[in-house]
Amino acid sequence: MQTIDWVVLIITLSFIVFYGAWKTKGSKNVQDYILGNNETPWYTVGISVMATQASAITFLSTPGQAFNDGMGFVQFYFGLPLAMIIICITFIPIYHRLKVYTVYEFLEQRFDLKTRSLAAILFLIQRGFSTGITIYAPAIVLSSILGWNLNLMNIVIGVLIIIYTMTGGTKAVNVTQKQQMFIIMSGMIIAFFIILSLLPEEVTFHNALQVAGVNDKMNILDFSFDKEKRYTVWTGLTGGLFLALSYFGTDQSQAQRYLSGKSVRESQMGLVFNALLKVPMQFFILLVGIMVYVFFQFQAVPINFNPNSKASIEKSVYAQDYKNLEGQLVEVASEKKQVTLAYVNQLNIETDNKVLKNRIISLGEKEKTLREDAKVLISKANQKNKTTDSDYVFIHFIINYLPKGFIGLLLAVIICAAMSSTAAGINSLASTTVIDIYKRNLKEEKSDAHYVKASKGFTLLWGLIAILFACFGTLFENLIQFVNIIGSIFYGTILGIFLVAFYVKYVKAQAIFWGAVFSQIAIFLIYYFAIYIYPSGKEQLSYLWLNFIGVVITIVVSSRIQYFRNYREIKA
Repeated sequence: MQTIDWVVLIITLSFIVFYGAWKTKGSKNVQDYILGNNETPWYTVGISVMATQASAITFLSTPGQAFNDGMGFVQFYFGLPLAMIIICITFIPIYHRLKVYTVYEFLEQRFDLKTRSLAAILFLIQRGFSTGITIYAPAIVLSSILGWNLNLMNIVIGVLIIIYTMTGGTKAVNVTQKQQMFIIMSGMIIAFFIILSLLPEEVTFHNALQVAGVNDKMNILDFSFDKEKRYTVWTGLTGGLFLALSYFGTDQSQAQRYLSGKSVRESQMGLVFNALLKVPMQFFILLVGIMVYVFFQFQAVPINFNPNSKASIEKSVYAQDYKNLEGQLVEVASEKKQVTLAYVNQLNIETDNKVLKNRIISLGEKEKTLREDAKVLISKANQKNKTTDSDYVFIHFIINYLPKGFIGLLLAVIICAAMSSTAAGINSLASTTVIDIYKRNLKEEKSDAHYVKASKGFTLLWGLIAILFACFGTLFENLIQFVNIIGSIFYGTILGIFLVAFYVKYVKAQAIFWGAVFSQIAIFLIYYFAIYIYPSGKEQLSYLWLNFIGVVITIVVSSRIQYFRNYREIKA
């Protein structure tokens, strides 16, 4: 990094932190601290919802996901627009009418305290994990660039986020997210055009898409019913729908954004705004990853993008074997570059050369085999090594190929994304802890000032817990998939509780509580025996189905429990 990169990075981050703290200081009551005094306009609601979900993981892992697996990941979001419509029609009007601080307050009014507490605790567990990972994502960026200790970077980034979030609460999160989203999208658009400019002169954008297609990266739609595939149209429209319903409708980190809206209409317009832009945004980010992939068809690339893996294996007995694989990859990459350029030249004269296409495919398979062999050696050298490297692909491109000044900008993009989602996460964790656990179990009433102080204290606590979780980020594969897996394990049960509350008036408190407990245990077992024990890509069930299964189990079991309870009462 050059001096100008540091200047851009420091100025951008300093502005976000100090602007957020200054603009929103002095919250005197819970209404102001947790809901921003219900003054948030629809466009800020929409941007905040987008920024909360668009973490650094989105801008690090998603391009890497596209690099490895292509555009198919976009199917994950196909259920989102429909989910937004359902939430606007059912969820938002009820939440606003009841004037709740958290969505879990509604559950006590519909059922009882223990059901409310169960849903709140499930949320705290999964969001606590996920928030930690959103800190870890930018930490790996800076640690790989600066050579600093990863845990130290987790602490530095976490503290920056805690400063303004603890100071201004929800209003600080909402205010800063507008600036952060502007920086994020500007940076990604600039990166996209820089990548195009770095491609060989004869390679047009259309050519780049064709090259990606030859390498099986442009399969956007998969209509197969293969339950082992993670991303298909059907998993997106079912599992993705239920995941989005739960995430946007029952997850306090998202709900708090639109609960702060000026009115029901303003909150609804904010979610519609998100529904219209979210899928195109994710498509674009995946497309950036595809362009990075095409760019590397004409460049020498590492056999594994994680610099820590290479450093580790070079100190082991497998160093020479690894070096031999690197040499073979150089030869494959060199030939692939020549063949790809020849193929592009044929395309430019409107000839789709089948021989060259097949050769590209063959070389791609050789490259894939070499990378898998390298991962085996990395694992043998140290079983603790992280063999997956998709999270490092975009970082590698940023560091090694972006012009001066733009490196600082893209790093600012990644860190701003982390700050926006992490701030929303710890803000919602603190709000849920104070409102649903702390306040609800106090035997004596306290002042608003007391609960504001408690909210700030729990913001600090959850910030520290998130930092702690971040220190274990290296244990997981692709980060965006890990966050979605964690959500899928818990969201189905939580959503099932809310759907019963909204639509199945027949079911009462005892039935839904034990139905939810049974559902969550069942999901843990299904995840372990159908997904966890299998290697990546060989799972017996896509994790997205867990959302649908959790909802169904919760509804069916709670309904049957209620039926038998009613039957016993009639018999008695």
